[in-house]
Amino acid sequence: MNFNQLNEEYSSIKEPSLFGRYITNSNIEKCIEKLDKAKVAIIGYSVEKKPIYAFIYGSGSKKILLWSQMHGNESTTTKALFDCFNVFELDTDLSRTILESCTLYIIPILNPDGAEVYTRVNANDIDLNRDAQYLSQPESKVLRSVFDEFKPDYCFNLHGQRTIFGVGYSGKSASMSFLSPSQDKERTVTVNRKVAMSIISDLNKTMQEVIPNSVGRYDDGFNLNCVGDMFQSLGVPTILYEAGHIDGDYNREEIRKVVFIALLKGLSVISNGIIDSNSHEYFEIPENTKSFYDIIIRNAKTETNAKELVDIAIQYKEILINGSITFKPNIASISNLEKYYGHKEYDVQGKIVKSDQKIPLKVSCEIDFVLIKNEKISLKP
Repeated sequence: MNFNQLNEEYSSIKEPSLFGRYITNSNIEKCIEKLDKAKVAIIGYSVEKKPIYAFIYGSGSKKILLWSQMHGNESTTTKALFDCFNVFELDTDLSRTILESCTLYIIPILNPDGAEVYTRVNANDIDLNRDAQYLSQPESKVLRSVFDEFKPDYCFNLHGQRTIFGVGYSGKSASMSFLSPSQDKERTVTVNRKVAMSIISDLNKTMQEVIPNSVGRYDDGFNLNCVGDMFQSLGVPTILYEAGHIDGDYNREEIRKVVFIALLKGLSVISNGIIDSNSHEYFEIPENTKSFYDIIIRNAKTETNAKELVDIAIQYKEILINGSITFKPNIASISNLEKYYGHKEYDVQGKIVKSDQKIPLKVSCEIDFVLIKNEKISLKP
């Protein structure tokens, strides 16, 4: 697969009707009519009776189940899926290779209620990724029913991660993270975990060409209530994709392209059937760390403590306002943050930092601007 060519041609492949962070059923429904090769079905309904859609591509013997937006506010992988659909609609060597050898069962938005109000949880305030054992929610039952009936050979569990994650303590943002989930408390490297690890190792090689040194390995702590852990425990190689942050890319459009390439790479590895179950290279991928803030103001003084130098960390809260996502800067920490990194940093060299609202700076305070020697600096992305 020529990923350089995919990279170059992406602007013509990208699904233009999907943009930004707020992606709902109404957005993807506009794409359905133009997808000639997809079998589209409503496979169930959410708590609020919104349809849950499935898109089925291909006719091959290797069955792959993919689902996205289990958390309603994690939409990057959904956009990338529809970019992949545009590839599948073309008659190319890549699309033929994948669709002749694989059958893809794809659920782009598992949690349409959460997507509508831009929350992680569903309408019953339940995290669907903590409901794999109980199956207390209609959305959880839909996914498990598909798993039981489709009997996939592989699962792709598609998510988005916050801007806080770094690649170890390298100072590089974890723009993509992957995981072969554990299937027991001992984190045993079982046969199907090794298969998932091998696919991730191949994914990482391609990702290093696209986003060098920006790939992390997600924590593999075991929790059978998590869907990936559950499906892995049932003997199906499962791969977690986590779409992360590229500096300045708060709409997640740059990383969308990376996810698009990573999805096609993963499908290509499986369709070509060359999977080495050696897990060694997988463990060489650095683990994720919570080592980033959106902004750090370094070496500052505050009005309430004009003697001590501190660092001020700003983290954005994502708020749905009138159908779009607004990023509200909040003070996350005022302390020594030498072990942390900011996606954007200001070194104010001992100057006093004030709120433009004439209120004391404190943790959890929402603040759009700061004043440094009466110069107004915006904290918005």
